[in-house]
This record gives sequence, C-alpha cells and structure tokens, in this order.
Amino acid sequence: MKAKTIDKIATTIIVVFSLLIVAVLVGLLAFILVRGLSHVNWSFLTSVPQTIKAGGGIGPQLFNSLFLLVLTLIITIPLGLGAGIYMAEYAKPGRFTDAVRLVVEVLSSFPSIVVGLFGLLLIVNTFGFGFSLFSGALVLTIFNLPLIVRITEQAFRSVPKEQKEAGLALGLSKWKIITSVLFPVAIPSIVTGTVLASGRVFGEAAALLFTAGMSTPRLDFSDWNPLSPTSPINPFRPAETLAVHIWKINSEGLAPDAAEIAAGASAVLVILVLIFNLFARWFGNVLYKALTASKRTG
Repeated sequence: MKAKTIDKIATTIIVVFSLLIVAVLVGLLAFILVRGLSHVNWSFLTSVPQTIKAGGGIGPQLFNSLFLLVLTLIITIPLGLGAGIYMAEYAKPGRFTDAVRLVVEVLSSFPSIVVGLFGLLLIVNTFGFGFSLFSGALVLTIFNLPLIVRITEQAFRSVPKEQKEAGLALGLSKWKIITSVLFPVAIPSIVTGTVLASGRVFGEAAALLFTAGMSTPRLDFSDWNPLSPTSPINPFRPAETLAVHIWKINSEGLAPDAAEIAAGASAVLVILVLIFNLFARWFGNVLYKALTASKRTG
C-alpha cells in the first residue's frame, strides 16, 4: 500500500473521530439547552427555591456558585502558580522533588467523594469551619492544585532555553527572567489550566455535599457585612451551589415542577461554564498581549 493511500486513510479516520467528538458535545449541549431554556427567565434566575410549591428559582444557588468560584481561585491560583514555578525553575532533581511530584499526581487521582469526606472530618469538624463556602473552597483547592501546578510547570518548561539564556546574558536576575521573560510566554497555558480548574468548581457536587452543605440561609443582598449570617459575601455561611441543587432536586425534590427546575438549572449551569470559558480565553489573550507589549517597551 502506497504511503499517500495510508496517509489519506489515517487522515480520514482522524477527521471522523474528531467529528464524532464534536457531534457528541453538540448533541449533549443541544439536549440540555432545548430541554431547559424554556424554563429560564429573570424570575427563575433571581428568586429563591421552593420546597413544596411550584415556581421556585435558583437565585441563591447561582450566586453561591459564582462566589465559591471567586473564593477558590483566590486560594488556588497563588498556591498553584508558586508551586509550579518552584518545580520548574527552583527545584533540583532529587528525592524531595520526586516526592512532591508524586503527591501532586496522587492528589489528582483522588475520588471527589473521598476528598469530600476528608474535608468533612478535617476542615468542617476538626478545624471548626462548619458547612460553609470557605470549607468548600478549601476542598476544591485540593482538587484544583494538581492541575494548576502541572500546567504551570509544563508551561514554564516549554519556554525555549534560548530566551532564558538571553536574559541571563543581559544580567537579569532569576526572578526578573521569570516575570518578564518566561511568564508572558507561559500565560496562555496557565489561563487554560485555570479555566479547566474553574469548570470543576462549577460542576463539582459530591465534595461540596460534605463541606459547603445542602442549604442556604435566606440572604439579604442589602447586607454587605461579611460577618453577618445573612450577608451574601459571608464566606463562613452554609451555601448550596447550583450543581448540588440540581442533584438535590433530582433525588428528593417535592415541588410539582421539580423536573422543570432541574432542567432549567442544568441549562443555566452549562451556559455559565461556556460564558466563563469564553471570557477566560479572551482575558488570557488580552493579558498575553499586554505583557508582551510591556516587555517590548521595557
């Protein structure tokens, strides 16, 4: 068989598999959106859920999901970037480095239910943070750290050595090379890792059942005191997220329109993830261009 024929066959197979993956994704999105968008309106997005009556909404759960995302990223991004930069630029080959890399790999393969139970025993009970947004953010940090650490390390290692050597030849310090030479090149990959980690925040339910809780106090959006139990920005209050709410409705919902609420909430969750992905990629491109421009002018 000629090489051109083999190449055509291989190309056809790859294209077919790619189209199959796209078709599965499009079909899944179409099923969720067509089934749920008809139930989505402004009242649905802003009103509180109902336990036994029809017409409930997802307002507090939607806010909790967004607030939990912010808390998790505030904790995860500095830790993940610091650990990834250390592994790529400062850590010397040896037992300690191998042990750190092994811990990162093990953490990435832990089942979410196990991490949730760990969070329940240690964070919720032992440390006394209770069922709260902060407890959920700490548990999600355990999930997201391995991904961000790995991607940050790989992004920095993928920068050509010539760029680093050029910085050293100019007399730049190691930290200056990291911030001015390596980081602008690595930022697209880091943003991609952050987007993937954020998607897990939106979709995680099992771990949050044991840490953030399955209920939300009645929130007073005019109360912005972070220590108030009814304040929406209080990180130490129980908080049912959108994913947990969907699971709760499907498993024990008593409202007559529980199926419609679950379908609408699923559609909102999918749209939220898509919007965040598009925004994060746009922000990554803007940040990359800004860093590149400042590097040229500097």
